[in-house]
Amino acid sequence: MKLRYLAVLVAAFSLQDFSAEGTRWWSHVEFLASDDLQGRDVGSPGFEKAASYVEGQFREIGLKPGGVSGYRQPVKLESRVLVPDDTTLSLARNGEAQPLVPREDATMSARGELDGSIDAPMVFIGYGLSIPEAKWDDLAGLDLHGKIAVYLNAMAPVDVPDNVKSHVNSAGERWAVLKRAGAIGIATFPNPRPPAGTPTADNPPPAAPARGDTPAAAAGRGAGRGGAPTGPQATVVLADRDLQDQAGQLVSLTITRRGAEKILAGSGHTIDELNQLVADKKPLPRFPLEGTLRVHASLKRTPVDSENVVGMVEGADPRLKTEYVIMSAHLDHIGVGRPVNGDSIYNGAMDDASGVASVIEIARLLKASGATPKRSVVFVAVTGEEKGELGSKYFAAHPTVPFDKIVADVNLDMFLPLYPLKVIEVQGLVESSLGDTVRLAAKDLGVEVQTDREPEQNRFIRSDQYSFIKRGIPSLAFKFGYEFGSPEEKTRRAWVRDVYHKPNDDLKQPVDANAAAKFDRVILDLLQRVANDPARPTWKDDSFFKRFATAR
Repeated sequence: MKLRYLAVLVAAFSLQDFSAEGTRWWSHVEFLASDDLQGRDVGSPGFEKAASYVEGQFREIGLKPGGVSGYRQPVKLESRVLVPDDTTLSLARNGEAQPLVPREDATMSARGELDGSIDAPMVFIGYGLSIPEAKWDDLAGLDLHGKIAVYLNAMAPVDVPDNVKSHVNSAGERWAVLKRAGAIGIATFPNPRPPAGTPTADNPPPAAPARGDTPAAAAGRGAGRGGAPTGPQATVVLADRDLQDQAGQLVSLTITRRGAEKILAGSGHTIDELNQLVADKKPLPRFPLEGTLRVHASLKRTPVDSENVVGMVEGADPRLKTEYVIMSAHLDHIGVGRPVNGDSIYNGAMDDASGVASVIEIARLLKASGATPKRSVVFVAVTGEEKGELGSKYFAAHPTVPFDKIVADVNLDMFLPLYPLKVIEVQGLVESSLGDTVRLAAKDLGVEVQTDREPEQNRFIRSDQYSFIKRGIPSLAFKFGYEFGSPEEKTRRAWVRDVYHKPNDDLKQPVDANAAAKFDRVILDLLQRVANDPARPTWKDDSFFKRFATAR
């Protein structure tokens, strides 16, 4: 069997035609990122057209249906919108109420579940982080039961690996810790800004939405099936409350600098003082805040129907065919929003029509090669990544194959084929044995491999692979790599600054389709190696993420 696999692999590589393969790849991007699909927002007609296209491609390729109903796995979502005229915020102090002006002082998110009124005391809890690895706990000795936890949205000055920082600084993990401590809501002070033009997880490019919210917050457009709002000013969550990261969070507030000054009044502290402590990488004080936060919210909830699209190449080995390698990419983007230079359609060509196009083409190449992988390979186009990895989270919790038989996830999100492929950046390269496997796959095509060039961006936890990682499944994600100081670095940083989550992520931008085809071949080889290896992928002993595997 091994000799046959190698023969097929050699034959496949000898017949490579990157130009033709790149043209086919680009044809999928052209359809998925066309204006006709209106940015593929979840629940929209454009998303349904995209899902039907992927389903048709899977059927044409000859993939076995892998969904609950044919190629589809229904995913029930819920859209939440705060009714502006019936939503108010104020500070109650000494028998008087001081209004907090929407947007100028604070913005309330529909992530909060409050539909009615509450008065709650507030406590400033510093960075709001509990990091056992660093013996750091901002919550130690605090009573948060029934209170709003107020924290400065920055990373604590601790010496821990970037992956630990990424995990503890995620919204879901922060809330999990605060919820266990008894908090009923959160309010965040803004992170002191990095140098202008430097997008980060806390400070994304101007048009980028927060995960779980939709883009272009001033536009007020977008509707799911049946008129469900999924566009700006709406928050979309999984309908299954057990899978909602923010379940139990009554209030979710983002405080402006002006609002922070009001909230801190009478505490003996100022926002300038706190920001300076952050800049100096020092601990923050913790203290009660004067008065109570008085909130009234009217929350409109509307069901939204969406789906993952799932196809499968069934394995050939009787012992291993019931084990599964997942390949994923997200089908949704962020719809129609605030116009930029007269264009209001956020096409999402690179983010992530490119990844779905590669899923389709790699599936086609695998079937066309005649290779018979030992394990089954499952191709999934997931919904709701832009809303907080919702489709992958649902699939990882309710997979269409036995969960304990899933051995790996290979995720493609915005891999950015903007220049010739010389080096692949692999997120998760040193975390599991998959890193060793991708080195071999890349080497066969003369491609170098590197770790994440910008670990501070937290990318390993910012796309669909993290839904699988948190359930203990070894995973990888990818970008076209670059060397520091190179023209490629300049190109990629310019793209993130000028194109990411903007309408000009469209079909008019320059893309290297031949390089995308070469990339697809590397990923195809990786999938085949994982599918044919008698041993399952494993986490490295020193990996932070190995802890999640103990729950499997």
